[in-house]
Amino acid sequence: MSDSQHTHKPESGHDHDHDHDHDHDHDHDHSHKLQPAQKHDHGGHGDACCASKAAAPSLIKLSETPTANARLSSFRIDAMDCPTEQTLIQNKLGKLSGVQQLEFNLINRVLGVTHDLPSTAPIIEAIKSLGMQAEPLEQGVEAPAPAPEKKPWWPLALSGVTALGAEVIHFTNAAPNWVVAIIALISILSGGLGTYKKGWIALKNLNLNINALMSIAVTGAILIGQWPEAAMVMFLFTVAELIEAKSLDRARNAIGGLMQMTPEQATVLQADGSWVEQDVKAIELGARVRVRPGERIGLDGEVVAGSSTIDQAPITGESLPVEKSVGDKVFAGTINQAGSLEYAVTAAAGNSTLARIIHAVEQAQGARAPTQRFVDQFSKIYTPAVFALALAVAVIPPLFMGAVWFDWIYRALVLLVVACPCALVISTPVTIVSGLAAAARKGILVKGGVYLEGGYKLDYLALDKTGTITHGKPVQTDYLSLDPTADASAPAIAAALAGRSDHPVSLAIAAAAVDKSFTSQVVDNFEALAGRGVRGEISGQTYYLGNHRLVEELNLCSPALEEKLFALEKQGKSVVLLLDTSGPLALFAVADTVKDSSREAIRQLHDLGIKTLMLTGDNVHTAQAIAAKVGIDEAQGDLLPTDKLQAIEALYAQGHRVGMVGDGINDAPALARAEIGFAMAAAGTDTAIETADVALMDDDLRKIPAFIRLSRQTSSILKQNIALALVIKAIFLGVTFAGIATMWMAVFADMGVSLLVVFNGLRLLRK
Repeated sequence: MSDSQHTHKPESGHDHDHDHDHDHDHDHDHSHKLQPAQKHDHGGHGDACCASKAAAPSLIKLSETPTANARLSSFRIDAMDCPTEQTLIQNKLGKLSGVQQLEFNLINRVLGVTHDLPSTAPIIEAIKSLGMQAEPLEQGVEAPAPAPEKKPWWPLALSGVTALGAEVIHFTNAAPNWVVAIIALISILSGGLGTYKKGWIALKNLNLNINALMSIAVTGAILIGQWPEAAMVMFLFTVAELIEAKSLDRARNAIGGLMQMTPEQATVLQADGSWVEQDVKAIELGARVRVRPGERIGLDGEVVAGSSTIDQAPITGESLPVEKSVGDKVFAGTINQAGSLEYAVTAAAGNSTLARIIHAVEQAQGARAPTQRFVDQFSKIYTPAVFALALAVAVIPPLFMGAVWFDWIYRALVLLVVACPCALVISTPVTIVSGLAAAARKGILVKGGVYLEGGYKLDYLALDKTGTITHGKPVQTDYLSLDPTADASAPAIAAALAGRSDHPVSLAIAAAAVDKSFTSQVVDNFEALAGRGVRGEISGQTYYLGNHRLVEELNLCSPALEEKLFALEKQGKSVVLLLDTSGPLALFAVADTVKDSSREAIRQLHDLGIKTLMLTGDNVHTAQAIAAKVGIDEAQGDLLPTDKLQAIEALYAQGHRVGMVGDGINDAPALARAEIGFAMAAAGTDTAIETADVALMDDDLRKIPAFIRLSRQTSSILKQNIALALVIKAIFLGVTFAGIATMWMAVFADMGVSLLVVFNGLRLLRK
């Protein structure tokens, strides 16, 4: 065996490829948890439809170099819940001197403004001019969840009755035209006054959003005497927006529902020994909390007394309860099932694993997917183009072709209704949000629409071995005495040396000795030999515990020993030898066990047409043995972190789209370079949730094929929605030019397709 393969081994040189910190730092800026805006364009949504309430935090930089005295002010704006308002605010504040950055959180209706103004009064006044009220929020105080808006039902009901009455009276000639006009006007004012107000503000700010287009269309219908149709169009539009908003609330609530998983109070041990109910937000780190059977756990912690089974599905997506005892971690939002537990709080309420998940999902919605960015750009061109076309339709035929003014103005008004890109703009955010929420339910935390949409492109998956395919907890599998005179003492000596090391292979040897009740011995002059093993003195005699390289450096190797080592390593085992100054005394073989879920996960990946490659720092024989056990296509061993990166680069050079799965800091370069980096077992770790592109909350590798299937379904729905919206728009444009379409038909067509794409996107939330 070559010595070269051992040069990078840690401490005792055992064949183990990981530091299990999970701290695989991507090249992200973590100053604001995830900061998706650092990686993606976050401009406004242009002429986005107002019902698109699913879009969420986006960061708009108005200045590349913030001033030294810049500060962040946050505002609650109840009227800001869709890209229409976001665009208006962005355009308005973008012209305000001193404003450097805007961060929109449409889910919570919170606006963050980075500025160097002496006061926030100009910001509040600018927002007020848009018909919205900005309520300043104290820094460090979490904004309360927006209360559902309650509007009286009777104005909409009156609008519907009067709109229908105007149509019936006009059709039957039961009353003069002025009566029809009055009834229609009552309908328009009772149901569409809000649309008119928003439309006027948009027009003043040179923004052609849906409210502006609808206001122009209805006003035009009034001017040409189509009172009943104007009333019916406004009523249908208001109803459609209401239905659309209610439908989109389901996607919004899928995220907001996560916040309801933690109880508001928990039972805390007091200094006098009593137990008192306290608000979870007021409970300090280290506090001792008791949780009874059937209760939800209020905070992250570590069990200090008792044992039970915990339903961790809300965090990890695991289908079966998990046994918990002293020393195990518990997570806020999970359910204690069997016994009573006491745990010490390890994270404040605002920094629990669940809180980080919620924050990450909210931030992820701001990282717009490629399809969403395309739609946003398309809508910016499409709406003004159709508006110009409508103007041409109203003017050119009557002026130059002798056509009837009334007919062509009417057709132009129908075009204005059709012009709204509602279905297009709304199709992407609702689908992406639904997909993100569906993934979170499965214990898969996706860090942005770009990854959710891009997962379907993967055709190659590289996987780390230890902690990913295997458990990462080696166990001793073989013991062989090499010197009959030391047969009785060798296990105890090896255990004594191994017990002084924290290397996983050493721990396995020590654990095996403890299990057999060997007596531990005192070790003097202990020394770790980097990349080789350890050395120490027991009862005045020098002993070594190390790898093959150490044996060769001590000139104590032999062909017979080489043969034994090769046979064990070919089985995927790591071999450690106990030696004294005269020669080898005993041989220990240690192996990491394969997870039951790994074989099934690899099979599912192959069924999806994805090839697999294992990248490990372990020796080649071990790598190939483990790969054969689970069915991986190819394995590469003896890899440094830079070697793993080069392996990913090589796959890219061959034209593959590569994902990388890992759980250690050694995987960081490869994870960062891969199309999508998957972090294993992110729950309970400090940084995995913030750093990975996709974080698997437990160590079940089967979540990756589940993610890819979800990605493929999401991509398919996005394409369906865009095709549906464009085809219906094209058909209706043709029908309009033919003079067949009416305004109320245009509203039905436009809002109907919007509802279709919403419901289609919501299919991702089905369990």
